[in-house]
Amino acid sequence: MYKDATIDEINEAAGKAWRAFVIYRNISLRKRAAFMMEIAAQIEALGPVLVETAMRETNLPQARLQGERTRLIFQLTSYAQACERGNWLEARIDTALPSRNPPRPDIRKMLVALGPVVVFGASNFPFAYSTAGGDTACAFAAGCPVIVKAHPAHAETSELVAAAIWKAVNLTGLPEGVFSHIHSSGFEGGKALVLHPRVKAVGFTGSYAGGKALYDLAAQRPEPIPVFSEMGSTNPVFLLPEKLKQSASDIAKIYAASITLSVGQFCTNPGLIIGPEGEDLNQFLSQLAAEIRKIDPATMLQPRIAKQFLLNRKKALEQQGVELIAASDKEAIENQGMPTIASVSAKTFLENPQLHQEVFGPYSLVIRCADEAQLLEVATHLEGQLTSTLMATVKDIQNNLDLVEAVKNLCGRLILNGVPTGVEVCLSMQHGGPFPATTDSRFSSVGADGIKRFGRPLAFQNWPDQLLPDELKNANPLGIWRTLNDELTKEAIS
Repeated sequence: MYKDATIDEINEAAGKAWRAFVIYRNISLRKRAAFMMEIAAQIEALGPVLVETAMRETNLPQARLQGERTRLIFQLTSYAQACERGNWLEARIDTALPSRNPPRPDIRKMLVALGPVVVFGASNFPFAYSTAGGDTACAFAAGCPVIVKAHPAHAETSELVAAAIWKAVNLTGLPEGVFSHIHSSGFEGGKALVLHPRVKAVGFTGSYAGGKALYDLAAQRPEPIPVFSEMGSTNPVFLLPEKLKQSASDIAKIYAASITLSVGQFCTNPGLIIGPEGEDLNQFLSQLAAEIRKIDPATMLQPRIAKQFLLNRKKALEQQGVELIAASDKEAIENQGMPTIASVSAKTFLENPQLHQEVFGPYSLVIRCADEAQLLEVATHLEGQLTSTLMATVKDIQNNLDLVEAVKNLCGRLILNGVPTGVEVCLSMQHGGPFPATTDSRFSSVGADGIKRFGRPLAFQNWPDQLLPDELKNANPLGIWRTLNDELTKEAIS
């Protein structure tokens, strides 16, 4: 439906973005925030057509998409407010000490915009992680123009959102190149964007193969650039003995719902459940199986994802030692994901790296451990994760401190007695984890702290007050929090 961008069109978009960057990076925090608020208003003004279009392109239900659109608008407005508050700038001021030996100069530091950012739309979140989603909002807040590569699975939805952004650009009087939108169904368009010398950072949400390929390309440039790839996760859940004895059936019920939520198409889907063998784990498995059998298969986002799920599910179930515990009682039809639970011994799991791989969809593997020592052994052999969960009592935690420490090493978000699905948009959220969950575990792709990804520190030494950015001037005209001689304050410098 939409023609792939040519190399000339990609070069034009990158050139416009760079010319806009020279202007946009110096625009006030207040004006950036007003621009982002206007984007939110224009998206809301699209009305039901946006959700209807996304429903047709993604097979996601109306209620899910309405909720995601609300989240998108909240992201834009909350990140706009955070942009204007300026905490993300990390403003630091150490005033001169001329009488010290040797004298200390006046030094002031803050984050400044990196430059044009390329954002790759995500297949499973057509609003919140796509054209005007978290990466785009964070880049705009940081002072960076954005070039979005629309996801081909919801290209028309992306066009509608892009039109809303362009309208906001015009209404707020910003330079045209502050936002560009291109289509490219293959890898070559994305490759050309990442390699373009005017592009200074990349935001990506998707598969490990896609994110790692972009990361490697960026590292091979004459001027390497950061790639913030969120690449998925198996999100292990550890069932500890006392909690399992107390609540096996209840845990099974909440996890059956979490595993199959939105046909399992979340990067936080609980793909591994690890527990000690015995009657309590058997009760858990029995209840989980009963719940899974009652859940109908459902249509996945697109035929390609459904096909990949079938292949990965088949490959996982064919591994030696893997036992199918339960699948939906209803047969799946074309493009549907079949809710599935399998089980394997910890010994076999540890010996077979294939079983560590994510099966994107409504699938989870229960790992049976001989004892609590083997729970720890599994934890120490898992790869980096977005989340890890402990289903545990206080006594369980106190008796398994080595396990808790091992699990901390795994993840960006450590959950106690909950489910990993559902990512709250707030400053305290960490949506990122050790590789291969993400390419840089120091940052979150959710919450206004994500703005920091698209900034770099710049120190000003011995600059007269009138030539400093407003953020660093003596009077603190923006009223932002700054660290002044090692003390956090909003006070002006006398």
